[in-house]
Amino acid sequence: MALTLRSSTSFINQKETKVLKTSDDIPATVSFSKFKPLVRLRAKNSMQEAHHTRENSFNEASRSEKWEKVLAPSVAHNHNDSKRVPVYVMLPLDTVTMEGRLNKPRAMNASLMALKSAGVEGVMVDAWWGLVEKDGPLKYNWEPYAELVQMVQMHGLKLQVVMSFHQCGGNVGDNCSIPLPPWVLEEISKNPELVYTDRSGRRNPEYISLGCDSVPVLRGRTPLQVYSDYMRSFRDRFRDYLGSVIVEIQVGMGPCGELRYPSYPETNGTWRFPGIGEFQCYDKYMKASLAAAAEDIGKKEWGGGGPHDSGQYNQFPEDTGFFKREGTWNTEYGQFFLEWYSGKLLEHGERILVSAKGIFQTTGVKLSGKVAGIHWHYRARSHAAELTAGYYNTRHNDGYLPIARMLAKHGVVFNFTCMEMKDREQPDFAYCSPEGLVHQVKMATTTARAELAGENALERYDADAYAQVLSTSKSESGSGLAAFTYLRMNKRLFEGDNWRHLVDFVRNMSEGGRRERLPAADSHGSDLYVGHIKATREKHTQEAALV
Repeated sequence: MALTLRSSTSFINQKETKVLKTSDDIPATVSFSKFKPLVRLRAKNSMQEAHHTRENSFNEASRSEKWEKVLAPSVAHNHNDSKRVPVYVMLPLDTVTMEGRLNKPRAMNASLMALKSAGVEGVMVDAWWGLVEKDGPLKYNWEPYAELVQMVQMHGLKLQVVMSFHQCGGNVGDNCSIPLPPWVLEEISKNPELVYTDRSGRRNPEYISLGCDSVPVLRGRTPLQVYSDYMRSFRDRFRDYLGSVIVEIQVGMGPCGELRYPSYPETNGTWRFPGIGEFQCYDKYMKASLAAAAEDIGKKEWGGGGPHDSGQYNQFPEDTGFFKREGTWNTEYGQFFLEWYSGKLLEHGERILVSAKGIFQTTGVKLSGKVAGIHWHYRARSHAAELTAGYYNTRHNDGYLPIARMLAKHGVVFNFTCMEMKDREQPDFAYCSPEGLVHQVKMATTTARAELAGENALERYDADAYAQVLSTSKSESGSGLAAFTYLRMNKRLFEGDNWRHLVDFVRNMSEGGRRERLPAADSHGSDLYVGHIKATREKHTQEAALV
């Protein structure tokens, strides 16, 4: 999910005072002092540059010839301030191409330079399983990521890397298609039970079903072994950068890299907001597990499958027998099923994280795990959309505390989305409460003593969305954010007001989110050159513009 910004980076005059309105139309006066200019760098338009090799592009001597100084906004960071919230920016999903090359390296270089000038801490990139291990089992191609790591290091930025064991495509914000590795898809075609399946038999190839985590179904290896081998290969290839340039590994544990079931797939219009989604427990491995769990408690009749009255993807809770106000979810059977369903997900996450912890524990990197911000139907008693995704969160049961405790147990950061959303922005009929959900997650992580980091769920570039993140990031209660990752870098981010909003947001987060509103745009703007802002500089735009 993402926020959105434009570029007229705001230079505020010394002692300039702006009178602002808060989200509740309460006047607020904020004063700004003079900023020290930073040095910003601009790509030199040189024909010779096109002939540089990749290796030469990281040579310090060529750098000094390649870049010239340009004024940029100053964003001072106090690294000793415990309230400071570092900001990262997600790179495009197609940062590495299907052909195994870094996508638009010149544009990437210019963009990283601009982000550094704005005071951003670093960037995040997906290391796609479908690209890295594309050519066959244990055949890894990390070279385009190595090129990116060097580029990030050159600009003095940090890198968060996602171990993306899911496919790209078919979900909110997916603008490209990266399937699972071809050899994995071959195994799925031979045995369709390897992927999540709904009650009607629809197969979802986004991610391998957790039901076969420990079964050697991938050419003699279990999915858990495959994930571990992948992470171990990454560690060995980037050992020299871990803990210094690469500071965080986000471990993918499900669709979209999130610890959840694929209960609301958008592919082919299967699901539409704000549908309740469907349980994903009908592959043979999940069915066998459910049957065994039911037999263990002497209720064999409960093990034949998921709830028969849980409805379809696009229904509402009250349309179903299971999720309605006094539905089956609140019975002995409902409790049994939901505990099993959510428990399997929690066990899956823990198994992967234990493996990741063993692999990365001496490298100096942080580990994180992502949890989805399913805010629709949150105000209904059953929290239906959360239940189908695997979060046993209802009016009577806290579904996020067990997750927070599991993550805290292994020293893993709890990464949560929808930090930018406000209740009043959501349609009434969907019974949404992103603010209530975020508050609950903050309380769960505080209780469990887990670190909490955040992301925005949808692309947003407006000041209101940033202000909501600033408010959420406050740490006075001890439940603020350890970091925030902005979704996502694209051309729109570098446009006038969008860019200015980002720069102001990064500055405010460096102050611990103490200002809840961003300053209004200055009347004259500023000529912040990123290689893709000023139309009058079309030559450079061709080199640096992201597409």
